[in-house]
Amino acid sequence: MEALVPLMVALSGLPALGIAGWYARGQPGPQARGLALRWAALALALFLGAAGLYWAGGEHGRTIAVVVAMLVAVNALIVSMVLQLRRRGGGGES
Repeated sequence: MEALVPLMVALSGLPALGIAGWYARGQPGPQARGLALRWAALALALFLGAAGLYWAGGEHGRTIAVVVAMLVAVNALIVSMVLQLRRRGGGGES
């Protein structure tokens, strides 16, 4: 029963991986490649978070540490995606 939550977190990373693949092969350009990379990193963060939750095994301190790390990583990647989308044309890196 302790594997149910990590499994659900890992399954929630699959759509992000699919979106990364869709961006990677569907739209040319540096902005699309950047978004594909960010979506793939988001999926990786969720998969690693799921592995960390499974490793925590229900121990309260470890679980809190893994959840906080996963929240920070996912939110940082989402902010990065929003900033990438707001960036105007070109694809010049700053």
